This record gives sequence, C-alpha cells and structure tokens, in this order.
Amino acid sequence: MSDIDNTNKSFEDIKHIDENGVEFWYARELMPILQYSNWQNFEKIIDKAKISCENSGISVFEHFIDVNKLSKRANNAEVEIKDYELTRYACYLIAQNGDSRKKVIALAQTYFAVQTRKQEITEKEYSMLTEDEKRFYQRNLTRKGNYSLNQTAKKAGVKNFDKFHNSGYKGLYNGETADDIAKRKGLRYREDILDNMGSTELSANLFRISQTEEKLKKDNIQTEKEACNTHNKIGKIVRKAIKEAGGTMPENLPTPPKSLKQLEKENKKILKRK
Repeated sequence: MSDIDNTNKSFEDIKHIDENGVEFWYARELMPILQYSNWQNFEKIIDKAKISCENSGISVFEHFIDVNKLSKRANNAEVEIKDYELTRYACYLIAQNGDSRKKVIALAQTYFAVQTRKQEITEKEYSMLTEDEKRFYQRNLTRKGNYSLNQTAKKAGVKNFDKFHNSGYKGLYNGETADDIAKRKGLRYREDILDNMGSTELSANLFRISQTEEKLKKDNIQTEKEACNTHNKIGKIVRKAIKEAGGTMPENLPTPPKSLKQLEKENKKILKRK
C-alpha cells in the first residue's frame, strides 16, 4: 500500500458520524496522524486554521466545535482535557496551516481538498437528480455500506448473516424481518427489497448500516449475539429519530412501481434501440 493509501486510510479510520449522519474528526485523534506529539503546538495550528476560516467569511463555530473530555492519568485520576470536533473543511484548513516540510501534511492537504470537493459536487448533483436517479445513487451506497458492514460484523464474530441483518430490519421496521418486508411490498421470492425502496427509505437504511458499523467498531463487539443486539438497537434509534422528526415510518413509505432491476433492463433496451 502506498503512502497516499496509508494516509487516506488513517483519516478514514478516525472519522466519526454523528446522529444526523454528519461526519467529523476529533482534533486529539488527528494530531498524531499529522505527526504532532504536543497538544499546545497542535492547538497553535488549529488557531491559525480558525483565522483562515474567519477570513474566508465562514463561521468558525460551525467547523471547530469545542468539546471537553475526561482523560485518565497514570494514578487513575480523571482530568478534563480540551478537544475539538472538526468538519472536513476544518481538517483541510489545519493541514493547510501545518508544517509543510512534513510529507504527511502534504498528503493531508490533498486528501481533505479532494474529498471536500467531491462532497460538494455530490450534494449539488444529488439535488438535481430525479427520484429514480436518487434511488440508484442511494442503492449503490447501501450496497457498499452493507459490504463494509459485513466485513466488520465478521470480525465481530457474526456467522449467521441473515440473523444479523434481520436484527437491524426488526429494529427499524418495528419487528419486521426482510421476508416480512418483501411480503408487505408484494415482491417475488428472493427479489431484493432494497431494489424496491424509494430514496427516502434507502437513506434510512443507509443510516442504520453506517451507524451499526461505527458502533461495532467503537464498542469492540466480539460475539454474534452482541452484534445482533447492537444492530437491532441502532435500527430502533433510527426509527425513533424518524418519528421525532415527524417523518413517515419506513413501513408506511410507498413502494416504487418499478424495481431498480426493471429500470436497468428498460434503460438497456432503450440504449440498444439507439
């Protein structure tokens, strides 16, 4: 693996996702990856980044969020230490203000600049997509998300993946399994339920998938039972969030008239005629 790949992986490994699906990084976790060993020195870089942010006319408080943490010392005494929740843009500014002689700083500048730009393009493009195009986009993300979740679940001791995934569906769909969802939607045997969801329903499932993976890693889950319980709990949390936001429960969302596979076949036929 190249230096770029290694560095990119390091940034991805310490990325966090909050309850609203927004990504962020902790300054204390970013510091050693950028090869700073002293917090006072690193905070000077953060202060410079804040000034850059302010000079750009962008709210500093939205990108550099003060958080306090408890840290254990050698004698088990707990002391409060300062930290920041950083957006991707904040990380980019920190890299821009870091020691340019360090190779990792140059790599960080490239990583956060490229990824920030990609995110902006995606958001703009997404708002212009049709509902079916949004479905294809979200389905692709859930496919990748499920693949990544399966790898993490396997490391956590999961062997019965049907049971594991049904635990998540039960939490999100008020007790319904994948088969129950398929029957309610009137699908044929073994027809993919995710291919028969609208973009809103797919988004809810994507949030369930990403948050479950994050939780399995964070809590260092080691047994299938714990993994299933975690998936179920996250499903319920997502369901509760939808309810509190006044959204439509996933089981009440309409099933699109055509599956994504049907749309793919139709598009292929149209392209052949052309």
